[in-house]
Amino acid sequence: MAKQFHQLNDRLIDFIDRQHIFFVSTAPADGRVNCSPKGMQSLNILSPTRIAWLNVTGSGNETAAHVLENSRMTIMWCALDGPPLILRAYGRAKVVHPSDPEWTALAEQLPKLPGARQIFDLDIEMVQTSCGMAVPLMDFRAERDLLNQWAGKKSKAALTDYWAEKNTRSIDGLETGINVVK
Repeated sequence: MAKQFHQLNDRLIDFIDRQHIFFVSTAPADGRVNCSPKGMQSLNILSPTRIAWLNVTGSGNETAAHVLENSRMTIMWCALDGPPLILRAYGRAKVVHPSDPEWTALAEQLPKLPGARQIFDLDIEMVQTSCGMAVPLMDFRAERDLLNQWAGKKSKAALTDYWAEKNTRSIDGLETGINVVK
């Protein structure tokens, strides 16, 4: 049975800390809904009502475009081992780019990863848990390091060129706000 809370409690924070994957969902006012898996231990709980996660360079940039237009965001975790549980944090997010004044303070609280392009800062409005009894049990083997290897080989100029080519607009044509000035 689903339970709702105004913020994360110690039990839920511990659950999040043990997860290797989370899913981020956003949507523009009109267009495609995006649900994106994330990992790399790129998330940090700043308080019971605030989460930040580091977004690294990828083939798309839907989340940034959606948050600029419509700040609603849902982050979801599900237990793939241990007792079943699904946890969702609903709220309003803002996107922070390396050129923004908030970047340095937030980046200090997150891992240093090659290809970092944005930080998403979520103010939690509601937390909901549900049973998760239909989620399969799975064994964690290892983090994939392929994206870190790919981005680690690129110069800042090469990453900026990639952003200009692949990350300035969403699949629906929305601006992502990424800074591509060299």
